[in-house]
Amino acid sequence: MTFAVSIPTLTTERLTLRPPRESDLDTLVTFGQSDRTVFIGGKRDRYEAWRGLLATIGHWALRGYGYWSVDTYAGQFVGRVGVTLHDGWSEPELGWHLFDGFEGHGYASEAAKAARDHAYRVWGMGPVISFIAFENPRSIALAERLGARFECNGKDDGPHPYGIWRHPGQGALT
Repeated sequence: MTFAVSIPTLTTERLTLRPPRESDLDTLVTFGQSDRTVFIGGKRDRYEAWRGLLATIGHWALRGYGYWSVDTYAGQFVGRVGVTLHDGWSEPELGWHLFDGFEGHGYASEAAKAARDHAYRVWGMGPVISFIAFENPRSIALAERLGARFECNGKDDGPHPYGIWRHPGQGALT
């Protein structure tokens, strides 16, 4: 039985957004055990990181889109970015996270813009949203640099109250 998943590779001025691969696991485990996971469900062990990697690939298989692994042209795996639509969600979300030590270089905005623009132009989506915890000012600032505007409070009972930021539609992109 063959089950092929086609995940495009995108390039930007400094980055490659590529399909996830098994060799990403050790970096994902390190990230999963860090405090940087506080707004995306909290810390996870190696087994949970493995399941997350498989879920990422499975999202691509089921929906035809998902999270890319983001590398610099020098080959450093710096984070993940993409569009997801989980069970029970009303619309797709553009999300991002960088690994420790790679923030402050503009990687997240460059990768998120490429992912969002691809979602609009190739997949016909738009305008997408981002769920962002109010306690995460760096992520809010990034969404606003991308042109997203606060739309409303989220409705979930999780530990971190969040808002929904709406990104501009394809016609508003520059």
